Amino acid sequence: MASHRRPKQPSRTRVTVLTTAAAAAVALSSQAANAAPSEKPSKDEVKSKVDKLYEEAEQATETYNGAKEKQEKLQTEVSTIQDDVARGQDELNELRESIGLAAAAQYRSGSIDSSLQLFLSSNPDDYLDKASAADQLSAQQVESLRKIQEKQRELAQDRAEASGKLKDLASTRTELGNKKKEVQAKLAEAQKLLNTLTAEEKADLAAADARASRDAGERVDLGNTAPASGRAMAAFQAAQSKIGSPYVYGATGPNSFDCSGLTSWAFAQAGVGIPRISQDQANAGTRIYSQSDLKVGDLVIFYGDLHHVGFYAGNGQVLHAPRSGTVVRYESINNMPYQFGVRI
Repeated sequence: MASHRRPKQPSRTRVTVLTTAAAAAVALSSQAANAAPSEKPSKDEVKSKVDKLYEEAEQATETYNGAKEKQEKLQTEVSTIQDDVARGQDELNELRESIGLAAAAQYRSGSIDSSLQLFLSSNPDDYLDKASAADQLSAQQVESLRKIQEKQRELAQDRAEASGKLKDLASTRTELGNKKKEVQAKLAEAQKLLNTLTAEEKADLAAADARASRDAGERVDLGNTAPASGRAMAAFQAAQSKIGSPYVYGATGPNSFDCSGLTSWAFAQAGVGIPRISQDQANAGTRIYSQSDLKVGDLVIFYGDLHHVGFYAGNGQVLHAPRSGTVVRYESINNMPYQFGVRI
């Protein structure tokens, strides 16, 4: 028999929920339809973001430089130790061969002296204990065995040191590779942002950068500030000779530079060796905290983590390799957060 029950009516609560949800959906659809497309960042916003990325790339560059310098030092040390091990092994073989020749001579004569049998033991320490107790060693034999023992210990120490440095070298190479990728990623991200600009905006930024890169004769009054020293002045003049050279991360000249690459190269031309990276250069001399006390040729350190360095050029100017996309040039010392100067 067919059922004639009336269909169940939706509850008032359910109707309200459905009505509210439908209204919300309509509102959202209306908002989505009427929403303005996201605004393209302005030229100034792009420039600000790009400058920040360049700064981060330079931070990574100085870490990269430090890892590269450490790698080169470790490679030299490992090579030296390995050479020492090879020479030591040759010396040990010669000592053992001399003992073997003595044993062979006794064998040909018909017998091997009991002391020499002990002497050829695979355990020199055990041999010394036993032979000493038996008073069976001559002074010459004792000296020969002690040389073997000493050489064995030296070789063991050298091999352990080489093993440790090889592990350190492997981790340094990993760090170097990671920092290189980080620098490249920052630069690629900056370029991607620049590519969002119109041709006219790119031309404006290029023109502004070109104005900043003019040489000293066109725009920079260096005043009459005295040099820090003859060698500091010589280093500064070497850096001046590279005005217009491009910034390239990890470069130390003579045709391209990063910030600490320029300063270390320039001092080398003056016959003065300073560390490779800015953080180490910050500790290479006497610190000058007041800008008014700076002299031409003093190093100038910027940013809280000390990741940028240049030369004080006089009259509130620095000569430096600023960042990727620029060249060696003068800029106001106030363009970056000054930390202190360093007088080498």
